[in-house]
Amino acid sequence: MAVFTNGKTYLEFQNNNERVRIIPWGANSFRVVATPNGPVDLTSAALLEQPAITDEVTITIRENEATIQSGNIKAVVNSEGWSNVFGRISFYDGAGKLLLAEADGGGALLKKPRYFRSQIGGDYRLTATFAANDGEKIYGMGQYQQDILDLKGCNLELAHRNSQASVPFYVSNKGYGFLWHNPAVGTVTFGANTTEWRADSTKQLDYWITAGTTPAAIEEQYSAVTGRVPMMPEYGLGFWQCKLRYVNQDEVLEVAREYHRRGVKVDVLVIDYYHWPRCGDYRFDEHFFPNVKEMVAECRSYGIELMVSIWPQIDVRSENFQEMKERGLLVQTAHGMDVQMIFHGNNVFYDATNPETRKYIWQKVKANYREQGIRLFWLDEAEPEFGTYDYDTYRYYAGSVLQQGNIYPREYVRGFHEGEAEDFGENTVKLVRCAWAGSQRYGALVWSGDIHSTYQDFKNQVVAGLQMGLAGIPWWTTDIGGFHGGDVRTDEFKELLIRWFQYGAFSPVMRIHGSRTPHREIFKADGEPTEQSGAANEIWSYGEENYQIMKKFIDVREAMRDYNRDLMTQAHEKGAPVLRGMFYEFPEDATTWDLKDQYMFGGDVLVAPVMVAGATTRRVYLPQGAQWTDARDGKVYQGGQWLDSKAAIETLPIFLRDGRQEYLVGMI
Repeated sequence: MAVFTNGKTYLEFQNNNERVRIIPWGANSFRVVATPNGPVDLTSAALLEQPAITDEVTITIRENEATIQSGNIKAVVNSEGWSNVFGRISFYDGAGKLLLAEADGGGALLKKPRYFRSQIGGDYRLTATFAANDGEKIYGMGQYQQDILDLKGCNLELAHRNSQASVPFYVSNKGYGFLWHNPAVGTVTFGANTTEWRADSTKQLDYWITAGTTPAAIEEQYSAVTGRVPMMPEYGLGFWQCKLRYVNQDEVLEVAREYHRRGVKVDVLVIDYYHWPRCGDYRFDEHFFPNVKEMVAECRSYGIELMVSIWPQIDVRSENFQEMKERGLLVQTAHGMDVQMIFHGNNVFYDATNPETRKYIWQKVKANYREQGIRLFWLDEAEPEFGTYDYDTYRYYAGSVLQQGNIYPREYVRGFHEGEAEDFGENTVKLVRCAWAGSQRYGALVWSGDIHSTYQDFKNQVVAGLQMGLAGIPWWTTDIGGFHGGDVRTDEFKELLIRWFQYGAFSPVMRIHGSRTPHREIFKADGEPTEQSGAANEIWSYGEENYQIMKKFIDVREAMRDYNRDLMTQAHEKGAPVLRGMFYEFPEDATTWDLKDQYMFGGDVLVAPVMVAGATTRRVYLPQGAQWTDARDGKVYQGGQWLDSKAAIETLPIFLRDGRQEYLVGMI
C-alpha cells in the first residue's frame, strides 16, 4: 500500500523504497518524478524552472487514494487492490475526462507501471507503461524518416542518427501533451494494448503532462516550460542558396554576383564543409579563401549573408587535437579503438556537453570566423554521427551516451548561442542537423539531414516537418531536392527538384542544397585529395524553363515576407509551429486528423505539394469552417469537400483561408 505525503506544491507517495512525486509545472501541467531508492532529483534535462503554483493547487489524501489538481488537470493515485498495489496514477482534465493512465498490475500478474531493473554500476533500465486509449491518435516525437503522421501503432527509437531526431513530446487527440523528460537512449511503443517507454540506462523516471482543449493550447503550454525560439532574423524569411560545395572564394563570389545580376533576391549563401585545412582546425584554408573579409563585404553589399559549416569532428592530425585531448574536451571512447568516425582521416568528436569545450570552440570560431565577418553557422554532424551507432561505446562529460546521449545536439547549438549572446549581444539562426527538447530556445533551425532524392523521401519530409513543429521545434527545413542521388542530367530529377522547390517556398526556411551528380575531384595546394564538389545547383543550372519556375517561387516567397514574419512572431511568442497539420487549425473536423500529404503554412495558407512523378492533378481536402480561395485563379470554394485540383508542373494547389493573403492570387 502506498504511503501518501504532501508539500505545499506537490503530492508524493512511497511504496517500499520507490518514491514518486507529482508537481504542478506550468499551466494545467504536472511533472512526475520517481526514483527506485532515495530522494527524487529535480535537476532538469529540458524543463525550465517554473514559479511555484500554490493558489490553484488542491491536494486530497485518503487511505488508499490521493488526488492533486492544478488548473485544468488532475492526477489521481490509487493504491487499492492487487492491480494498483504499486500506486497507479491516472490523469483527468478539468471536466473529469480521463486523459492518460498508467497500466495496472494485471491482478495476479503483479506488473509494475514503473519498472526499474538494476544494472551493474547502480543505475537502472527503466520501463514505464501506460494503458492505451481507444481511438487515440498521436503526433509529434521529432523527425523519423517515414510518411506516417498518426504514430499510434509505431515503435520509435529514442536516439539520434543522421536524418533522425528524437524529440520525445507528443500531442494526443484526447486533449493532452506528453514529454518523456529523459535524454537516455531507448524506445517507445505506442501499442494497441499499452504505451511503453524504455530508457536503457537512467537513475529515475521523469515525465511531464499537460491538458489542453486544442493542439494550439497544448503547444503554448509545452513551449512555455521548454522554451521558445528567438525572433527569426530578417534573413531567415527569404531564399537560401547552397550546394555541396563551393570550393573557393572565387566560386562563392561568382554565384553571389550572378544572383545579383539577375535581380534574384538571396538572403543567405552557404559555404559547406572542408573549406578548412583539417577537420577540427576551425578556420578557412587560406589557399582556397585568401581574403575572407573582402568576400564577406562584397556578398553583404548584395544583401547576402554568408554561412559556414562547422563540424564537431576533430581529426587526430588537427592543430587543435592534442590540446583538446590533454584538456579532456573530447568525447571518451569507453572501450575499443579511440576512433569515432573515419572520414578523410581518423576523427573523434568534441564533447559539447562539457561547458569548457563549448567555450573553447566558441573562442576558435570567434577568432577565425566572426572576426573575419562571418556571422552565421551551420552546425553539421550534430547527432553526433558516430561511425557506428553503438551508444554504449562512448561517454560524455554529462555521463554515458546510453544515459545522456540525446542532449548532445542541444548542447552543441547552445555553445554558439551563448557565445554570440555574451560577446555580440545577438541571437542568430544556427542551422543544425539534429535536436532534442529545448533546442529551439538556442536558435536551432533543424534540417532533415542527408536524405535521398526520391519522391518517397520527399513525402517523408512533409510529415517530418509537421511532426517537428508539434514536438516544439518550429524552425525546420529540408534540402530542397534531397541530398543524395540527384543527377542534374536527367529530366526525372529536374521534375522532382521543381516539386520540392515549390514545397520549399512554403517551409519555415527555403533552402536549396544537395550533393548533385556528377561530382568533381578537388585537391589541396600540396596535392592531397580533399572533399569533392557536386554539380552546379543554382536555379539557372537546370535550364531556362525550370529557372523561370524557381524564380517565380522565390518571388512568391518574397511577397510573403510580411506573412512569414508574422508566423515567426507567433512561434516566438506562443510556440506555434510554422508548418501545421490540418487538425491544428481545424480540430473539430474529424477528416483533418488523418491528412498527411497537405498542411497549413501558418493559419491562412493551405498547401498541397505534388509528390508523385508525372502528376498534373492531385486530390485536396478543404476543411469545414472556412471558405477557400484558389490562389491560382481566385475561385472560391466552401469548406467540407474534396477537390481534384489541377497542378501543372509550374504550379501546385494553394488555397487561401477566408480570402486572406489575397495578394497571392495569380502569383502561383
